[in-house]
Amino acid sequence: MAERCAVVGIGQTHHKKCRDDVSLAGLVREAAERALEDAELTFRDIDAVVIGTAPDIFEGVMMPELYLADALGATGKPIMRVHTAGSVGGSTAVVATHLITSRVHPRVLTVAFEKQSEGDTSWGLSGGRSGGTGAGGYFAPHIRSYIERSGAPAHVGPMVAVKDRQNALKNPYAHLQLPDISIESVEASPVQWAPIRRLESCPTSDGACAMVLSDEAGGKQAPRKPAWVHATAIRSELGFFPGRDPVNPQAGRDCAADVYQQAGISNPREDFDMIECYVPFSWYEPMWMENLGIADEREGWKLTESGATAIDGDIPVNCSGGVLSSNPIGASGMLRFAEAALQVRGLAGEHQVDGASLALGHAYGGAAQYYAMWVVSDRMP
Repeated sequence: MAERCAVVGIGQTHHKKCRDDVSLAGLVREAAERALEDAELTFRDIDAVVIGTAPDIFEGVMMPELYLADALGATGKPIMRVHTAGSVGGSTAVVATHLITSRVHPRVLTVAFEKQSEGDTSWGLSGGRSGGTGAGGYFAPHIRSYIERSGAPAHVGPMVAVKDRQNALKNPYAHLQLPDISIESVEASPVQWAPIRRLESCPTSDGACAMVLSDEAGGKQAPRKPAWVHATAIRSELGFFPGRDPVNPQAGRDCAADVYQQAGISNPREDFDMIECYVPFSWYEPMWMENLGIADEREGWKLTESGATAIDGDIPVNCSGGVLSSNPIGASGMLRFAEAALQVRGLAGEHQVDGASLALGHAYGGAAQYYAMWVVSDRMP
């Protein structure tokens, strides 16, 4: 029988761009120290470190896990690097849970980060070549295809942008704080990649996220209520192959089905109290609601339009403000996982969903080809 895994400490750094006051090592150290403080532990209590970030080219620091080992208290301890494109923060957390559930280590520190003010993200996403269109240029055709096949009205994307940015006002770690956001201001913002407008797109942020994971004994002894990990899964598929549907990828559906089966979830719309979902462009909320089985195919936009995904709706999505409000790429997936864990711990602050007991954390990356998910609860599995 696998060991049970608990999230006993969570730490974040401010995800605002141009953190000139802190080095890359300082950024991850801040997050790690806050997670350890939450768990009332020290670096000496940690048995291993699992670190994740997006491609090395983003900051131009090769093998950053070696450079950052000292800052994370990993001297003389195992340290492992994970990389799966934009989903890496989620994948990193999943790998860290495996060290617990397989009984390799009883207590693991996992950290993910990005410091985009020290790099050129669009250049990195273009493989180090000039003239690239960036992530938005790749995903815009998929969004147009979704709008065409679903018949979604044009105002749905702006609705998501407003919802998430209003949620971000409740989150002190959010990069974008836009108190005057409105449907009209989103629709008036410049089109960057048709149909994606500027205010329907994520920022490029500096930030880090850290979590302390523990075995069952450590979870039961935690000073604050832990989040118990009920299920984890990772899936991937090739970015290009005949018959691939990039609007509703099979790997995402398979990943969701796996965690649902592990956690005993038969009706995700009814069973989950909230979802932290990787939505870097506003239209991906309805698209992922279908991919996750929360809504029927071509019906995801109706959840947004009805208000169901609002913080006071029946299936709140991205109460923290999500990727649309904070996007340190390497950490963004772990932030979704951590925010889901904060919700079931009852520690999400102003963006807490009342009575949240079961939550889904979701991350994706690459050409919508890499997926990582976990299900966390306030109850031990």
